Amino acid sequence: MDDLAQVLERVSAKKARLDALRPLSPSVLNRLREQFEVEWTYHSNAIEGSTLTLRETQLVLQHGLTVGGKSLREHLEAINHQHAIRFIETLAGSDEPITEHTLRSIHALVLRTIDDEEAGRYRRGQVRITGSEYLPPEPIAVPGLMAELIAWLNAEETASLHPVVRAALAHFRLVHIHPFTDGNGRTARLLMNLILMREGYPPAIIRVEDRPVYYDALDAAHAGDPDPFIRLVAEATERSLDTWLAAAGEPASPR
Repeated sequence: MDDLAQVLERVSAKKARLDALRPLSPSVLNRLREQFEVEWTYHSNAIEGSTLTLRETQLVLQHGLTVGGKSLREHLEAINHQHAIRFIETLAGSDEPITEHTLRSIHALVLRTIDDEEAGRYRRGQVRITGSEYLPPEPIAVPGLMAELIAWLNAEETASLHPVVRAALAHFRLVHIHPFTDGNGRTARLLMNLILMREGYPPAIIRVEDRPVYYDALDAAHAGDPDPFIRLVAEATERSLDTWLAAAGEPASPR
């Protein structure tokens, strides 16, 4: 198995190959955007327990259909996530610094009409992460920790990190604070991809089939070792780069 440095080196090389092929044609870009919007929404919501299939997610997002036997909440989660992705795409084209308002706005879209009272609002009670021994900080500590996260995100030292490392650590640090009652994972994955997209990377999709590995890697990061989690994000980024390179006509290269 390649070590983290080798995976990051491979990711950087594939990103350079993709950059050399730009600009991609509008038809290719539109097809990729539609594909990733559906897949990102499907996997991110499925990780949190949604039972919509990939095909059902596509029907909801692209055709506005209602799927029989599926809950209203699951339909709203898919639609909300699509809106959040489009918000992220707009932010990715801006060089405005990420703020607490940015993160709360993303979260507000994730929970819109599902839980309007909590949407975009920091939690006021203690929470537990199902299946994890990690206990998030008390609610009174959340505002200060979020201010520290924003300062870290916008620090020069952070900007010097490899974009994949920065995106993975931002995802982890948000989940570590667990600032919201619900929707932390989806918001963290959206933040992760905002950072990647600003650097010209395609969105990294954490697959639902990798959920056990994903949670184990997060637990390792909670315990002080973020490398397995960074590697997971790097591998997801590499998969996305492979898809974009293939769409641009580039032959696949061995990993």
